[in-house]
Amino acid sequence: MIARILTTASALALTAGAASADFTMTILHINDFHDRFEPISAFDSTCSAEDNAAGECFGGIARVATAIEEARARAVNPLVVDAGDQFQGTLFYSFYRGDVSAEFMNRIGFDAMAIGNHEFNHGPETVRAFIEQVDFPVLMANADLSSEPLLSDVVQKSVTVEVGGETIGLIGLTPVNNDELSSPGPNIVFTDPAEAVQAEVDRLTSEGVNKIVVLSHSGHPVDLRLAEAVTGVDVIVGGHSNTLLGDMEGAEGPYPTVVNGVQIVTAYAYGKYLGEFVVTFDDDGNVIETSGQPILLDASVAEDQSYVDRVAELAQPLEEMRATVVAEAAAPIEGDRSFCRAVECEMGNLVSDAMLDRVADQGVQIAITNGGGLRASIDAGEITMGEVLTVLPFQNTLSTFEVTGATIIEALENGVSEVSDGGGRFPQVAGMSFTATLSNEVGNRISDVMVGGEPIDPEATYSVVSNNFVRNGGDGYSMFVDAANAYDFGPDLADVTAAYLAENSPYQPYTDGRITIVE
Repeated sequence: MIARILTTASALALTAGAASADFTMTILHINDFHDRFEPISAFDSTCSAEDNAAGECFGGIARVATAIEEARARAVNPLVVDAGDQFQGTLFYSFYRGDVSAEFMNRIGFDAMAIGNHEFNHGPETVRAFIEQVDFPVLMANADLSSEPLLSDVVQKSVTVEVGGETIGLIGLTPVNNDELSSPGPNIVFTDPAEAVQAEVDRLTSEGVNKIVVLSHSGHPVDLRLAEAVTGVDVIVGGHSNTLLGDMEGAEGPYPTVVNGVQIVTAYAYGKYLGEFVVTFDDDGNVIETSGQPILLDASVAEDQSYVDRVAELAQPLEEMRATVVAEAAAPIEGDRSFCRAVECEMGNLVSDAMLDRVADQGVQIAITNGGGLRASIDAGEITMGEVLTVLPFQNTLSTFEVTGATIIEALENGVSEVSDGGGRFPQVAGMSFTATLSNEVGNRISDVMVGGEPIDPEATYSVVSNNFVRNGGDGYSMFVDAANAYDFGPDLADVTAAYLAENSPYQPYTDGRITIVE
């Protein structure tokens, strides 16, 4: 680590004298890495070796390592931080849990990390094991850990670090609804982020700390509200919502976004960008100047070969996992594109049923997935994890959200709009049924829409599950982009489908007339 963790006593000693000049530091940050140790495609999924060699891939830990090393070399007083969700997203997590993250983060030299919701996917035990391996503090202010012995002695609400001779306060945040998003267990009580941050700010400032950075795995909307609600925070490094800030295409706002004098920065997800934020403070700890942008980690960023070699070594056992039998199919499960992009298909029913089953206890009523996301059939007999990953190779995650019945009908209209062209947007569904008359005029092709056995109410609000690609407007589903209460970072769709198959083995494929197509 470049920054040095300070005890309270040493922090007070350093801050006893007034600073003699302005102070500049560079915050290098990532968030929501989700075990993307291998390079990713433009769609955030695993990129083939051939495409990577052709310069068409992004990220991967070998590029992240290079980018941080190069940024450190040009930086003034660098601080390297992670805003949470290192865990979950690839087979590396399924096999190694947090061990690989710990290894690479130590090697790179991170200075601190916030706990994200996915860190809790396998309970406090996995979080503890990770913390015991890392050389940096892991922070979470908005949680009462007094009843959770696995974490109460290893997780800190905040910490002070020395950067370039100055004392910096770091505070961590996690989603307040972690118990809904993950599996933290019954012993942790999550609390209001603003109250938690203000309490730590007040304590740090009473000790003379006047430069405070929050590592917030709370989502950009929460960060905006947090900046309005608290005093004494200088910078929020965000995560959880996979928001991109900057002057590039697709960014949701400027980098930094300034609210109530608080500088808010975040850098999308999956190691596709490295945030590089340069901030200058005056003698009193006020921010007086900023610069920087997220750096796109494309083919122009060289991969550190030692990391490439280590990732390849770690990947070898994953081949065995891909061969793991997860269930049995009583008959072939038809997933050919000629069916799944045009009519109700067996694979579409399997995947949409699995999605709805996973979140039905949350009150979700409807599942919609795009037929183009289904890439293969499965033969009768044993089903391996590799076969499931062949059907669902994109590392899409479950997304839940709320829209009106009218929006559902609009989505179905979009879904049947390219049947003649074999478009991937064809909607495979669960929890509902509909008729599509393809010869009718656009906007009048969908009829007889039923939800839970009742006609759909265009004015009513329905809870829906899809995948993150569709929810974010992929395959023409732009009507979902502004959906209410959207959460795009559920479990991997392949894992959900594998678990559903296991629970229903031997799985009997079927169609039941939930989609009627009239030419």
